[in-house]
Amino acid sequence: MPNPETIRIGTRGSELATTQAGHVRDALIALGQPAELVIVKTAGDHNRHDPVEKIGVGVFTQALRHALRENVCDIIVHSFKDLPTVPEHDMVVASVPQRVDPREVLISRGHTPLMDLPEGAKVGTSAPRRVSQLRAVRPDLEILPLRGNIETRMGRIAEDLDAVVLARAGLERTGRLDAAAESLGVDVLMPAPAQGALALECRSVDQHIVEILQRLDDRASHAQAIAERAVLNELEAGCTAPVAAHSSVTDEGELTLRAGVFAVDGSRQLIETVTGPLDRADALGRQAARALLERGALEVMGDTLRESQN
Repeated sequence: MPNPETIRIGTRGSELATTQAGHVRDALIALGQPAELVIVKTAGDHNRHDPVEKIGVGVFTQALRHALRENVCDIIVHSFKDLPTVPEHDMVVASVPQRVDPREVLISRGHTPLMDLPEGAKVGTSAPRRVSQLRAVRPDLEILPLRGNIETRMGRIAEDLDAVVLARAGLERTGRLDAAAESLGVDVLMPAPAQGALALECRSVDQHIVEILQRLDDRASHAQAIAERAVLNELEAGCTAPVAAHSSVTDEGELTLRAGVFAVDGSRQLIETVTGPLDRADALGRQAARALLERGALEVMGDTLRESQN
């Protein structure tokens, strides 16, 4: 019989998901709290071919949340950037551990940097946010859809692609950073809101679990994730919309947020920057989003906004 005091951590079974959840397990054990992983199958794990836009936003969270509600596990670990923007009424993100580098990386044949790729090079990514920004800086590239786990995506370079774009966080957490040709500056390819951050979610009624998880919380990382995600929420955009955000925090507790929306064809982009205290993170994100809306964000994003909400 399992130890009733052991915290059961629900996670997808992919290498990245179990690695991320394993870090949380190890951090809990270091606090003297027994913990173990529970693997939960999701619809997205069974469908590795269709892009997330077709499968549906939140596909990778629904099975985990069902398992949490059914008491299969006590907490679940998400890549924060993949969560739907509307919170669940019976659940709470109790903790955001210290975030890792949120930038994007390019993996390419011969470790060739983005601007040195040959004209017409084939680059793999399915995210509209990445597609739009890549087309803005390299309109000559042929951008092709990409799905699967990290190893599958990287393997495409040996098959039919010249390069792929991935989140640096995944490579860092799985020990593959040496495969990157370069980490792309946020002025070249702004990351997804909350990229590089983990969200530790539990049932709202489990106050003792909430208190344990809060010991793993990093205040600055949590505030950054909230500010960046508030941009999506205020825009009423899903995590697959061409919306990006990046924030930084000073030693004095000031948060600076840059948020952007992009036309998928690379023709237009709008960027807003706001600054304020950490405890106003949500308001700062909404302020940036409203400024983008006033400047025509919905027109810039076009049909991609509606598609991301379906």
